[in-house]
Amino acid sequence: GYSRRPFTMAFRHERQSAWFDGMEAAFRHFGGVTEEVLLDNAAALVTRHDAATREVVFNDRLHAFSRYWGFRPRACAPYRARTKGKDERGVGYVKNNALAGHGFASMEALEQHLAWWMREIADLRCHGSTGEPPLQRFVRDEASKLRPLNGRPPFRQIRELVRKVHGDCAVEIDTNAYSVPWRLVGETVQVTVSAGRVSVFHAGRLVAEHAEAAGRHRRLTDPAHFVGVAGANGPVRRAETFEEPRLHLPELLRPLAEYEQLAGGRW
Repeated sequence: GYSRRPFTMAFRHERQSAWFDGMEAAFRHFGGVTEEVLLDNAAALVTRHDAATREVVFNDRLHAFSRYWGFRPRACAPYRARTKGKDERGVGYVKNNALAGHGFASMEALEQHLAWWMREIADLRCHGSTGEPPLQRFVRDEASKLRPLNGRPPFRQIRELVRKVHGDCAVEIDTNAYSVPWRLVGETVQVTVSAGRVSVFHAGRLVAEHAEAAGRHRRLTDPAHFVGVAGANGPVRRAETFEEPRLHLPELLRPLAEYEQLAGGRW
């Protein structure tokens, strides 16, 4: 907003996936994440926004998305476009300068045109309000204020699951078992799977983390999760393969001949 440097992307629909993909593309374009993101009251993002009380209920998935990227979502006041005037004027600028009078043979052609327009026109023009090229103002004053991306994968590559901890102190994901602290047996935990890591949270706190198992029917355990359990002395093997329990038959305490004598002869 301060630099007026725009990011523009076209989508065929307004579903939630488009909003998330668009915001993540903007984060990559600018090289970081802002502290706050001002949103329109799209149904895919805002469950309810009371115009009188200003009570806002965001979509649960948006809450997860904002936590993942570390920004604070804020919804515009309903029916008051001036609360996002910079955005509205920016949309008009895109329509009139980047799109008006142009035709595109494909979605890919439109995307290439918008990338060129942002780089060669929108970033370099002298902005009417600031008197500076947006790119120059951004590099000088805004870029250092953004939080780095740190190579995070896209949010939609993250799997978020809810699991109950089994009696063997583990949660099961895709037939593989991952240990958690034994005190959580019977508790419900939240699990995220991303970038080859399985992270388990309880009451918002990280309680276990494992490398994602390759293959199926594997068991990954952390010895620290069994500290304090009777009989849990010694190291616990990692990445054990599940095996069917073996049946151990008790040995006979007497030879068969003695049973024959007691029974009065041979069987």
